[in-house]
Amino acid sequence: MKKIIFLLVITPLLLYAGIKHLSLKDAMRMLKKNNLELKVSRFKEQMKIYEAKAAKGHNYGKLDLSISAMRSNDAGNVFGFKLQSREANFGDFGSQEFLQNFQLAQNGDIQAGADLFTKPPNDLNYPNPRNHYQTKLSYMLPIYTGGKLSEYAHIASSMYKMSQLDTQKLLNEKVFQTKKAFYDISLVSHYIANLSKIIKNIRRLESIVRSMQKEGYAQNIDLLEVQARKAEAQSMYNQAKLNKDLAYQFLSFLLDTQVDSIKPVNDMAPMPHIDSHAIEDNNIDIQKALLGLKITQMALNIEKTNFLPTVGAFAEYGSADNTFWNDFRDKDSYTFGVQLKWNIFNGGVDAANLERAKVNYMMVENQVSLAKSGIALKIKKLKTEILSSDADVKNFKKQYKFAQKVYENYRERYKEGLVSISDVLMKQSKELEILLKLLTVKNKRNTKIFELNSILNTGDDI
Repeated sequence: MKKIIFLLVITPLLLYAGIKHLSLKDAMRMLKKNNLELKVSRFKEQMKIYEAKAAKGHNYGKLDLSISAMRSNDAGNVFGFKLQSREANFGDFGSQEFLQNFQLAQNGDIQAGADLFTKPPNDLNYPNPRNHYQTKLSYMLPIYTGGKLSEYAHIASSMYKMSQLDTQKLLNEKVFQTKKAFYDISLVSHYIANLSKIIKNIRRLESIVRSMQKEGYAQNIDLLEVQARKAEAQSMYNQAKLNKDLAYQFLSFLLDTQVDSIKPVNDMAPMPHIDSHAIEDNNIDIQKALLGLKITQMALNIEKTNFLPTVGAFAEYGSADNTFWNDFRDKDSYTFGVQLKWNIFNGGVDAANLERAKVNYMMVENQVSLAKSGIALKIKKLKTEILSSDADVKNFKKQYKFAQKVYENYRERYKEGLVSISDVLMKQSKELEILLKLLTVKNKRNTKIFELNSILNTGDDI
C-alpha cells in the first residue's frame, strides 16, 4: 500500500519534471527537432514540393475517363443517341409512314397523297424514350507553348528553393534566440551571484552598525539607512531571479520542452570570423534576392511567350449504346486532331505586360545590388559596435574591481569613525551601478554577436 501511495505522489512530479543541466549543443539539436515554428515552415516546404510537381505535370497532358447515363424522348436526342450507337436507319426518318401513304395515294386516297408532303413523320418527331450509355476516354496534350509551361515549372521549383531559404532564415532566428537565452541566463546567474555577495556585505555592514550602536558610536538612523539599502538590493535580487525564470520559460517555449536548468556558458560570446568573400554566398537575404531575380527573369520569359503560337493535340475514344457496355468494340469510335492557336491582336495588352515585366526585372536587379551593399554595411556597423562594447566591458571590469576595493576601504574607515554610513553606502551604491552597467554592456554585445552570426549564416544548417 505504501508503494502505491509513493507512486501516486511521485508520478505527477516526474511528468512535470524538466531537463536539467542542458548544454547549448544539446539545445541546438532539440531546437531543430522540436521547435513548432520550424515544423510549420517545413510543412510549407513540402507543399512547395507538390506545387512544383503539379506545375511539371502539365507537360504530360491530361487523360479523362467519362461515363454518362441518360434517358430522353427528345427527338434530337433520341436520333443522336442512335447515331452514336450506330443504330440509325431510314425508319427513323418516317420511311415506313411514307411508304404507307404512297401506296394509299396510288390507290386513289387523295388525303394520303397530301400527307406525303405535309404531314411530318410521327416516328421521327415523337420517338419512344431511349436509354443512352456512353463511355469515353479523352486525352489532351500541349505540343508547343513557346516555353510557357517549362518556365512555370522552373518558377515552381524556384519557389520551393525560396521556401528552403525561408526555413533557413527562421532557423537562424531561432538559433539567435536560443543562444541569447543561454547567455542571458548565464549572465543573470553571474549577476545574481554578485548581488548575493553585495547583500552579504550589506548584512555584514548591518552587523557592524549594530555593534557600534551598542557601544554608542552609531545612531539608529545609520542602522535604518543600511536596512533600506539592504531592502533595495534584495528587491534587485528578486527581480533578477524573475528575469531568470522568464528566460527559462522562453527557452522552454523555443525547444517545446520544459527546461529546469542549463550548463552555464561564458557570459561573453566569441566573435565570429568574418570572410568578406563568403558573405554573398552565405547570407540568406542576398541568396533570396538573387533567386528572386531569376524568378523575375522567368516571369519575363513567360510574357514573351504570349507573342508565340500554341499547338495542342487531342484524342478521344469511346463507345455508346442503349445498354451499358453492350457490343463495346462493335460500336466504338475515335476522334483525334491538332489545334494551333495564335493571338494576332488584343489591344496591346501583351506588349504592355512585357514592358512591365522588363521594368520589374530592372527594379529587382537594383534591389539585389542594394541588398549586397546593405548587408556589407550592416556587418561593418555590427563589428564596430562589438569592438566598442569589448572596450566598454574591459573598462567596466576595472571600474567594478576598483569600486569593490573602495567600498571595502570605506567600510573599514567607518569602523574607525572616519566616514559616515552615508559615505559607505554611496560607495556601495556605486559598486551596484557599475555592476549593472557591466551587465548591460555584456548583454548588448552578445546580442550583436548573435545578430552577426545570423547574418553571416556560417553554420546551423537545417
